[in-house]
Amino acid sequence: MNKTLDTIHLQKGMSYECYRKLIGQLLLLGKATGTEQSEKLLDFTRTNVATMQRLDKEIRITPETESLIRSIRRPQTWIVLTEGWCRDAAHIVPVLNAMCNININIELSLVLRDDNPELMDQYLTNGTSRSIPKLIAVNSRMEELFNWGASASVKELKGDEKTIAIQQELSELLEFSTSPQLV
Repeated sequence: MNKTLDTIHLQKGMSYECYRKLIGQLLLLGKATGTEQSEKLLDFTRTNVATMQRLDKEIRITPETESLIRSIRRPQTWIVLTEGWCRDAAHIVPVLNAMCNININIELSLVLRDDNPELMDQYLTNGTSRSIPKLIAVNSRMEELFNWGASASVKELKGDEKTIAIQQELSELLEFSTSPQLV
């Protein structure tokens, strides 16, 4: 186990449905999630809403990934640092949601990066960057099982190739984290 997280991060989290609703409500007000507000971030958010709607209908979890997800027997929570304007999150968070929907032992909890700097700063990419989305999987004792941020090669892919690559990267972590000594 790497770290033990504070339960406050779960209290600040929201479901995928609440996340999508929040993004939509903010857009109606001419706002984006996060502390920075700009027309550029609003444009990203509008595009991301359409991307997530499309992916929610089209995502197909591979049989290999589904088998690994179903093999998880002990409860865990996938805490994801994200923002509605993040283009990578628009492609990755729907895949994580689809994966979590396969097994009732996995809860998805989305937290906004800019509202949780203390958590984000524990998971900087290369020790300096607040890259999102960032997945932190914890067990029922809030002990970290693994953490993940998409590799640069995944971020460059498009369409089905991207969703499959996300699943492959996570499957490698799941194979390790579902071993008997960790669950």
